[in-house]
Amino acid sequence: MQIATSEQWNNHTAITEFILLGFGEDHEFQIVLFLLFAVIYILTLTANILIVILVVSDQHLHTPMYYFLGNLSFLEVCNSSTILPKMLARFLTGDNSISVWGCFTQLFCFGCLAGIECYLLSLMSFDRYVAICKPLHYATIMNGRIILYLLVGSWLCSASILILTISMISQLSFCGPNEIDHFFCDFSPLLQLSCGDISHIKLLPFIFGPIDILPPFILTITSYVCIITAILRISSATGRQKAFATCSSHLIVVTIFYGTLMIVYILPNTSTLRALKKVFSIPYTVLTPMVNPLIYSLRNKEVKESFKRTVHRFICFNEIKKF
Repeated sequence: MQIATSEQWNNHTAITEFILLGFGEDHEFQIVLFLLFAVIYILTLTANILIVILVVSDQHLHTPMYYFLGNLSFLEVCNSSTILPKMLARFLTGDNSISVWGCFTQLFCFGCLAGIECYLLSLMSFDRYVAICKPLHYATIMNGRIILYLLVGSWLCSASILILTISMISQLSFCGPNEIDHFFCDFSPLLQLSCGDISHIKLLPFIFGPIDILPPFILTITSYVCIITAILRISSATGRQKAFATCSSHLIVVTIFYGTLMIVYILPNTSTLRALKKVFSIPYTVLTPMVNPLIYSLRNKEVKESFKRTVHRFICFNEIKKF
């Protein structure tokens, strides 16, 4: 591969916007995708905002598990709003352009929120481990102050890493083709458009991966190994079923999230796998935010009762206002 010299770079005009190729240019297909993703976005916002409102307003849900679920729902609202509104606008208008700094902002928000979700899923798995394996010490280990420190630490750590990453990417020269073969601004497709030296940028996943992704993943796996081992030791079949029900939904989400994430970011970035990676990006960017509240919360008996209480209070309040 021939590397351009600085004189050759100077002969190019620096680009001011990127073109997101998305899923093609077929107009009828774009309309179908618009309707599909619009429904997904509405369901995602409705379900997750409902969970946040219930966790905040109902004192019965002021427990560590629901604090984590409330944070996860807030995170999913932010996550889906980072990608879907711009995608829906492109489907409707046909304008696939995004400014350079708009692209950097989207990459920062997506990367930061994805990192936080890794931390949050690991904290939720640890919460289930303590609840099942050390129930007598649960209140001591998972107290409010520790939960607050863990949540704030997750946001600060992920944001710090992405600030450093974006500051380095923003120093790159983009003066060649400006078409990103993806439906949002992602790390690898963006780097492919740089006409400068990106060798130091390519090292970032190897530097930050063991810091930002590996510890949460190891904690999640370790927690579930301990949980499954503890469940198998329960003599009663009913007891095993009840214990497994408390963590099975979380295990499903973790498997989908990490499974698709690894397919996209670990497999080699070849032209053959590019379309496959784009398809596998949909679960953790679009589908997971929608199904998380359905899997975690809205099937939960306590959340259902909280929803009924909230609806009842709302109806009573409206009846009082009429008089």
